[in-house]
Amino acid sequence: MNAVPSPLAAASTSGADLLLWVAIPYICLAVFVVGHVWRYRQDQFGWTSRTSQLLEHRWLRWGSPLFHLGAFMVIAGHVVGLVIPDSWTEAAGISEHAYHITAVWAGSVAGVAMVTGLGMLCARRLLTRQIRLGTDCSDKLLFPLLSATVLLGITATAAHNVFGPGYDYRATVSVWFRGLFVLQPQPEAIAGAPLLFQLHALTACLLFAAWPFTRLVHVWSAPVGYLARPYLVYRRRATPAAAPTAAGRPRSASGSRRAA
Repeated sequence: MNAVPSPLAAASTSGADLLLWVAIPYICLAVFVVGHVWRYRQDQFGWTSRTSQLLEHRWLRWGSPLFHLGAFMVIAGHVVGLVIPDSWTEAAGISEHAYHITAVWAGSVAGVAMVTGLGMLCARRLLTRQIRLGTDCSDKLLFPLLSATVLLGITATAAHNVFGPGYDYRATVSVWFRGLFVLQPQPEAIAGAPLLFQLHALTACLLFAAWPFTRLVHVWSAPVGYLARPYLVYRRRATPAAAPTAAGRPRSASGSRRAA
């Protein structure tokens, strides 16, 4: 049964809040789902990261691992912070203070790694002429939007939870985020959050809307199946007898390999 909003919450929710924290997130989520279906049906051959390693690999050698490792850590931290209620972590024996300290410092390390890797990838794309010429419109949209989302998240964490007095986003932003997926949106939960957290949430929504039309779709094509894939067995192909060479010596038969 749907919860009945309190009069205070209903009175404090304006039309702008409904647009920013209900309409736009749902529109972005709809574009995210429908866009992936369309992209898969219409552009399966373009469902890649379009690697440019053959053109330049020095920056990619360090930038790509740093970015991906930092991204995985950031995503894991967001799952814990936004999806899992604080009552669950407290029931597991993790106090709010312990969670706060771990989240701040682990998130800072992950954010620095992600920003460093992303900066190297962006610099590589701007400074290498061949890669810059191969940058299409989707990349020109993706890289600034991804950079803005990451930088706003790090800035919000640093300003409020590292150098500031501290802000418990699990009591506001997380409540709003979970409400969207259970079809009980609570825009008033995030309407009073600090501006940096609000901007971070909005750019994240826009990033989800742009996701299906950019190279980010390769996330769903990670070769996880290789971990359980059976070994390939190679056998020698039968070859005719050794043919004599011009010097009269027999030529050794060398079999080519093929996959069984």
